[in-house]
Amino acid sequence: MKLKKMGNTGLFVSEFCLGTMTFGKNQWGLGGLSEKEAASIVDQAIDAGINFFDTADIYSFGESEEILGKILEGRRHKFIIATKVRGKMSDEPNDVGLSRHHILNSIDRSLKRLRTDYIDLYQVHSPDPFTPIEETLRALDDLVRSGKVRYIGCSNFAAWKLAESLAVSEKVGIARFETAQVYYSLAGRDIENEIVPLCEYKKVGILAWSPLAGGYLSGKYRKGIQGRRTASLDGGFPPVDTAHGDKVLDLLADIAKKRGTGEATVALAWLNARPYVTSVILGAKDTRQLSENLKAAALNLTDDEIRRLDAVSARPLPYPQWMVM
Repeated sequence: MKLKKMGNTGLFVSEFCLGTMTFGKNQWGLGGLSEKEAASIVDQAIDAGINFFDTADIYSFGESEEILGKILEGRRHKFIIATKVRGKMSDEPNDVGLSRHHILNSIDRSLKRLRTDYIDLYQVHSPDPFTPIEETLRALDDLVRSGKVRYIGCSNFAAWKLAESLAVSEKVGIARFETAQVYYSLAGRDIENEIVPLCEYKKVGILAWSPLAGGYLSGKYRKGIQGRRTASLDGGFPPVDTAHGDKVLDLLADIAKKRGTGEATVALAWLNARPYVTSVILGAKDTRQLSENLKAAALNLTDDEIRRLDAVSARPLPYPQWMVM
């Protein structure tokens, strides 16, 4: 397992990160793993060289953080823990969003659940249209200065919103977002148009979530197997243009057969090979699934395989990229 520098920091994280959305109650039709089941997955990830774990307060309404905290207790200092704030955590009107009020209340609850006195990477889960970004950033900067948080990041931000945030941090001299957690896969390459160039220019690390497009790129749905895309949310999250995506699956299956591995492994290896991706977030419902996905760390695709996957998964550039690139 390789380590990569996180954004414009001196912190190194594993090229694959274990996502813990499957820990706890069966929220959104995902996981429902007990502490014992989750512990087996965490230990397997650690044995494979993973030092990076991603959770959120909203995952199973705090239970994911609680389970991860219990599992890592006593060895927490060896690992990088990322969690998030933004989601609605109760019926209280201010227990949601990115206001100073909600952020300062949420951090102490997350710290308690995770059984730690600091968060390595505290991420805002999505933008809050009701709170000025400077209010959010100043609250997060206070947490960094207090030692409760070491680095901050964002998730699901449009390029213009991330650029605005970085400009505010630079202007007033406060902590900036060092990472952007974004949806990225062979079935969804939208971030390459504006987010990737911005992150490369400003040295912001990219953390890729749902790298298999909710399991679509594993090819299992072609075989009638049920899973996340058929059981959770609206039955198709994240959205996939299957007419286009099935061409990607055909090539994945061809390469996987020749390499003696699975389609998911090839898809993850492609993503891991993108030079601007800091870490790929893996979710797992059991140790078997994680074992298959971890094979991607040892799979080095050839230049020709990458070129073919790039070509089959490419989409027409939007304006103004097609005009100026």
